[in-house]
Amino acid sequence: MQHSIDRIRVSHAGNLPRPPEAERLLTERNIEAYTRVLPEATDWIVDRQIALGVDCVNDGEYVKGGSFGGYIEERVSGFERKPVDPSHPPRRAGVGARDRRDFPGTYASGLWWSGSGGPIRPGFARAGEIRMGGGAETDLVRYCTGPVKYTAHDIIKQDAARLNDSIKGKDVEGFLAALGPIGLGGGSTNAYYRSNEEYMSAVADAVREEYKAITDAGLILQIDEPNFLTAWMFYPDYSVQEYRKLLEGYVEVINYALEGIPMEQVRFHSCWGSGHRPHVHDIELKYIADILVKINAKSFSIESANVRHQHEWQVWRDVKFPDGRIYMPGVISHATDLVEHPRVVADRIVNFASVLGRENVQTGTDCGIGSRVGHEEIVWAKLETMSEGARLASQMLWG
Repeated sequence: MQHSIDRIRVSHAGNLPRPPEAERLLTERNIEAYTRVLPEATDWIVDRQIALGVDCVNDGEYVKGGSFGGYIEERVSGFERKPVDPSHPPRRAGVGARDRRDFPGTYASGLWWSGSGGPIRPGFARAGEIRMGGGAETDLVRYCTGPVKYTAHDIIKQDAARLNDSIKGKDVEGFLAALGPIGLGGGSTNAYYRSNEEYMSAVADAVREEYKAITDAGLILQIDEPNFLTAWMFYPDYSVQEYRKLLEGYVEVINYALEGIPMEQVRFHSCWGSGHRPHVHDIELKYIADILVKINAKSFSIESANVRHQHEWQVWRDVKFPDGRIYMPGVISHATDLVEHPRVVADRIVNFASVLGRENVQTGTDCGIGSRVGHEEIVWAKLETMSEGARLASQMLWG
């Protein structure tokens, strides 16, 4: 993973729009045909990223079909979805639980759900369709009901080979995103293992198989773990100290999952959730930054561009950032269809460089933007303005 030696390097956090034919096949649920066009689609999105000035590219997350975490259910054994079991109720509250207390009318309207993910921006939900867990009333809960094992070794090798074929001979790095152990284990209810420790160890062992296949292929592994920041909402009565204790446990699980994985190839991504909601009760970075950097990752991709968090570059004046690491702040927001001005992007980059060192900063997006803004034209414009902002920042920082 390269530092920004003579200019600010450009990357992003995840999913991107699909080409029209792939989009049509996925919408029709023609998975067999969709799988056949993935090599061509991957070539298309790699070339599109390069043309827009991206230095570290991915496959658009096309293999996930628009779900950053749902894909994993087809790659591990031991889980099933079923109605809530009263003897094993869900362990946590839903998305935005703290905000919901102050904005009951907003949540009752369903308008907060707009832009929160899916193959296309889903638009406004209707009142009554949203429950505390953040999904439709008909949603089933994911339970662990048997041994957790990774079962998709051939598939992940194909994913990695496809991206490697697309970037071969091109002056870019490649990354693949994979769900973190907390995203899989913490988002499910254990109804099989004797203890939570045994359960989470099994989950970490399973996802490590995916991580190893990615890094063995020479690619950068991005661990998607929004729960690291969003879980503050899931436990609405926790104090900061209680939450810090929870995160210390998360770090132990994440680092256990990373055992044997080269740190130089690991990027850790987290954000405060994609829902277009008030976010006034997000956990502030200053309370948990020192725990975040205990994760054995070379790079940290953290939401930093939205209006609740764009001031938090100042946290690193007081918290020691580990030597030799890279920070990839979001300088483009998925929370608005407004396309940022390149100078706004440049100023955000320069702020981080002033406290972390220019060589340790790269650009990122707050989250995957392929399904979280109004139209793919906005995605391309945002990536282009991010690259232009990086060029401006490089002029400001290197002259």
